[in-house]
Amino acid sequence: MPAPLSPEAIAAALPDLWSPRVISEVDDAYVKVARIQGVLAWHSHEAEDELFYVLRGSLRIELEDDVVELRAGQMWVVPKGVRHNPVADEECLVLLIERKSTRHTGDVVIDKTRSIAEQLGAMPPGAGER
Repeated sequence: MPAPLSPEAIAAALPDLWSPRVISEVDDAYVKVARIQGVLAWHSHEAEDELFYVLRGSLRIELEDDVVELRAGQMWVVPKGVRHNPVADEECLVLLIERKSTRHTGDVVIDKTRSIAEQLGAMPPGAGER
């Protein structure tokens, strides 16, 4: 039987910012973690919702007509089709739940965009197995 995972420890061990890592699967969704800081990009996911859960730090999700502020222990779901821009003024660790079809930066491609193959890459040393 696989060992329990610590999403916060795995996210903290990630070497690169804005590079989500798949740590598990639930039916047709991936459970991912990321270490983030700064600004990602304005984008949307036309056919998929995106759940953000803050493990450590704080996250601001800018929307075209609003802003959602999240602190550790809080979550929010970006509804499908809603343009958003995740921003972390200081380092933040997040857990994401997304359909397996969800592209990292949705409808835009930037230097921070990661493919699903990259997100399925090896876990950081000592982080356990998927």
